[in-house]
Amino acid sequence: MTQTNILLESGTNELEIVEFYLDEPGYRGHYGVNVAKVVEIIRMQPATSMPQMRHPAVMGAFPHRDGKIVPLVDLARYLGKQSADETGDSKIIVTEFNGIVTGFMVSGVNRIHRLSWNDIEEPGAFLQNMSKSSITGVVRLEGKVVFILDMENVVADLDPALAIRFNKIPDEIYDSTTVYNILHADDSSNVRNLVKRLLEDSGQFLLIQTVSGEEAWQYLKSVKQQAAEGGTPIKDAVHAVITDIEMPRMDGLTLCRQIKEDPELKHIPVALFSSLVSRTLEHRGQSVGADAQFAKPDLQNLSTRVLELIRKAAG
Repeated sequence: MTQTNILLESGTNELEIVEFYLDEPGYRGHYGVNVAKVVEIIRMQPATSMPQMRHPAVMGAFPHRDGKIVPLVDLARYLGKQSADETGDSKIIVTEFNGIVTGFMVSGVNRIHRLSWNDIEEPGAFLQNMSKSSITGVVRLEGKVVFILDMENVVADLDPALAIRFNKIPDEIYDSTTVYNILHADDSSNVRNLVKRLLEDSGQFLLIQTVSGEEAWQYLKSVKQQAAEGGTPIKDAVHAVITDIEMPRMDGLTLCRQIKEDPELKHIPVALFSSLVSRTLEHRGQSVGADAQFAKPDLQNLSTRVLELIRKAAG
């Protein structure tokens, strides 16, 4: 089973997920991952042990395309579940995002679903804690509860070197006398906390954060209303928007399209900050009018570019 070639039209608030399952003794859990992150789904491969494996869920590595050696992760073990014995139905979901290729062993794969982000609910705090913040959404499909996994969080946890990073803003563009208000939308609590801490510590930004594109859009509508009533002008209330793409209720592409189609908001620079940003998918951000696109975890280049866009918009 290989990744579908369907590229959904940008800004329609739709996505496709691969539904797979993890078997435990007496229980089968159902999970999903965005098709855009899946390279292919293959049969179980023999894994060779890797030296200095930092996490017990890393089973080893196996050879993949073009001679690449890909790490193999027992996803059930990572999630703290009692994995059932490996069977002939076990599969490897090979993913690629942020330039990182990883194999995840699962008990089996069901099918691909096409759905709207409106169908996906935000996970509660209890579920977030139980899953190590690895679940970003919940959807009901064909009588089953399917958990949408945050594969970036899993990979970053396995290898901290792949986590979001940020260095000091270069002196030549730093301006300690001005603080810019940034609206940041991301459904991952880990990402929100990191981005807020790293950007605000620079002294250049003040972040207003939301957990979905829908919540960010409602905030922008309230800013418009306040400006119309004689309050803070829009240009002073929000200097730029940084948004993830994958989020429950409304994705970042739809949020960007709605901002750029609004006569009063279209001047606000919008930067996509997502693991889905790549050369092959860059056209999707361009089609909704994104001013910049950056793949996680490179927060450094994103912040520098956002500063440039804010100053350009200010004239």
